[in-house]
Amino acid sequence: MSGLIGNLLNATKSLAAQQAGVEVAGRNLANINNPNYSRQRIELGDKVLVDTKLGPIGNGVEVLALKQIRDQFLDSSVAREASQTGLLQAQQSGLERAQTALAEQVDRSTDSSSISTATSSTNGIGASINDFFNSFDELAAKPLDTGAKQVLLQKADTLANKFNVTDKRLSSLQSDLTEEVRIGTDKTNSILSQIADLNGEIQKFEIRVPESARELRDQRQAKLEELSKYIDFSSRTIPGGFGQIQIVAKDTAGADVLLVDKTSVNGGITFNGTQISGGNPSTALGLQGGVLKGHLLVRDGAIQGLRDDLKKTADQVASGVNAAYSPTGSNFFQAAPASGLMALDPTLNFNSLKATGTIDAGANEVALAVADVARTKFSTGSGDSIDGTIGGFFTKTVSRVGEALNGTNSKLGDQELIEKMTTKNRDAVSSVSMDEEMADLMKFQRSYQANARVVRVIDEMLDGLINNMLR
Repeated sequence: MSGLIGNLLNATKSLAAQQAGVEVAGRNLANINNPNYSRQRIELGDKVLVDTKLGPIGNGVEVLALKQIRDQFLDSSVAREASQTGLLQAQQSGLERAQTALAEQVDRSTDSSSISTATSSTNGIGASINDFFNSFDELAAKPLDTGAKQVLLQKADTLANKFNVTDKRLSSLQSDLTEEVRIGTDKTNSILSQIADLNGEIQKFEIRVPESARELRDQRQAKLEELSKYIDFSSRTIPGGFGQIQIVAKDTAGADVLLVDKTSVNGGITFNGTQISGGNPSTALGLQGGVLKGHLLVRDGAIQGLRDDLKKTADQVASGVNAAYSPTGSNFFQAAPASGLMALDPTLNFNSLKATGTIDAGANEVALAVADVARTKFSTGSGDSIDGTIGGFFTKTVSRVGEALNGTNSKLGDQELIEKMTTKNRDAVSSVSMDEEMADLMKFQRSYQANARVVRVIDEMLDGLINNMLR
């Protein structure tokens, strides 16, 4: 009779174990569309063995543990690749906005120093440079034509305005990127605080039952991946920390900078407009990934380089035209405008505009000399602002932006593919499979039914035994 009672207890424990399996499978299925959820599994086994005449026999199956299926190395890989993707996406966005501000599209299939044959834009600086020098050609052909003078002055004013407006747009873009870094810094600090808070919540549960705060660990991993979009870092499990982690970045020398330690944010990160720093005491960070680094790279690199080249082009146009126009006794452009890159000389007007420096009003040697500036090859070795022709230099300037954007697009395409593959590898381990969960659900359901049948059979046997004894 004790055997029947023991078997009844074993079957009852098995019913509870199979029920737990159904519950876990149901929870997994409920989270199948939750990208931050990692699937869970129960471990079944015997905790106690009873010594019998037949040898040690288990005291009944039960749930030994509830495990979260995660691979920390794959999780780290996903965060690392997300950081590189964020870096390239920020650079791509900045370069696209710079190209828009420049309002130029260069046909790199041509190899010409002429702006008109090198660009497809009719409203950008390149077209304005070309129109300006063409207007001097027209004035040289008709030195006394009032219409040619009016057109020339209008084209000159348009050229100066194009340079100034474009530089102002690029300056505003740099300011926008600076503000985006400031906003991103605040967001990063907020995420660091949330990770520290989750560390504390995880500790509360796992100080009693290790690895029991499964949903909280999922939430923290989601925050780590969100953080990786802004900065690159590494996360470290703290031995004896009951599931808590540290967040560590690198300084410019490659040394560790602690940002989060258990439930404390160690100074967070700061941005002074130039450099991102972190830790306590604050140390300049040597970031290699994330959108914050991407914004700064494109702001201080491609966009600043573009502004520098625009200024060189404007300076060379002004100095070259003034040198050719000097026989008239005045400058055409201001040598050092108070604001912007270029401005017409304040003494220049319709009446003072001349095509010659002689008393012969019909002469055109000055107009021809200015028009020829467009075809002059300059050299920085001779004290000029640029190397080559004005058109050739400006074409290379615009081309570099397009080439940088094309290169970034290519890198980003490769990086997004790598991130997708890495995420897919991680999901193959951690994500919920409907087919697998349905199979488990059926398995636990059938096991539950079988154990219920065992309980019923034992109940019938006990009933028969007791009734027979009473008779």
